[in-house]
Amino acid sequence: MLRGFRRRAVPAERPALPRQAPGEGGHALRSPSRLHAFNRYEIKYLVDARTAGELRQEIGGLLDRDRHSGEAGYGIWSVYYDTRQLRFYWEKIEGLRFRRKLRVRHYGDRFSVTPETPVYVEIKQRVNRVTQKRRVRLPYRDALLLCDGRELVEHEPPERGFLEEVLDLVCRLDLRATAMTGYQRHAYVGRGADVGLRVTFDQRVRGRDRDFHLAADAENRLIVPAGKTIVEVKADERVPYWLTDLTAKRNLQVIRVSKYCQSVEAYGLAPRSIFHIPGHDLDPRPDLDTNHGRASALTAPPEV
Repeated sequence: MLRGFRRRAVPAERPALPRQAPGEGGHALRSPSRLHAFNRYEIKYLVDARTAGELRQEIGGLLDRDRHSGEAGYGIWSVYYDTRQLRFYWEKIEGLRFRRKLRVRHYGDRFSVTPETPVYVEIKQRVNRVTQKRRVRLPYRDALLLCDGRELVEHEPPERGFLEEVLDLVCRLDLRATAMTGYQRHAYVGRGADVGLRVTFDQRVRGRDRDFHLAADAENRLIVPAGKTIVEVKADERVPYWLTDLTAKRNLQVIRVSKYCQSVEAYGLAPRSIFHIPGHDLDPRPDLDTNHGRASALTAPPEV
């Protein structure tokens, strides 16, 4: 039995959030459903800007660019929840075979966020080598009511089990917003025999340890060196040989890195682990967002 939160009456009908138009998705992992669940393997590399540019050029000829990327990519902002003792952080650092974390994620310009803006409440977990993600799309006000207010929000019937699982985590473990991350992403998706493959390039990785409202005009700092890019290869079953050849040709080494853990350590919330990426604090100046008032939220966020 769940305790420590209030339930609200669930009306028979509710206004629908903006959805993708029929046929708009294109990629196998995209769906107009508000509730998403999928499994996959993830491999990460840390590369310099020049190598990232070369990889993007080669991969761009073999994969399709995510339709949200454009020339500038798109922003991703996430607020992570953890216990006072940083249980989820330590599960990652210790490499537990089963571990998870809870976050609220927004795609696009964070300054455009309003109470009605669609965001994702997501549980990301690791089971042995497989990454599993389950998430639901909610208006931002409902995401805050769920994760901070600890109240079951209005929902559609298929979403109830997931929302109650989120509430159980928040209430039983006394979770609270702990760290925030943001970065600019360029993404490419597979076609033909490579459907299910996704390669992402994350730059300007920054974060903060307070002022967790997405639209807060707060200061962020780089948590990964400015000249470095985190490259992630995500596959349903296997990574194609041509891609492993590209990484081997450049002698890229697989790394264990978590943007959440990097933010926790960069702000001194925990000692720096052996997985910490050094050098982000060589330039103490804040990394300021420059898209205020220009970019808009993505109405149909890409898969991550």
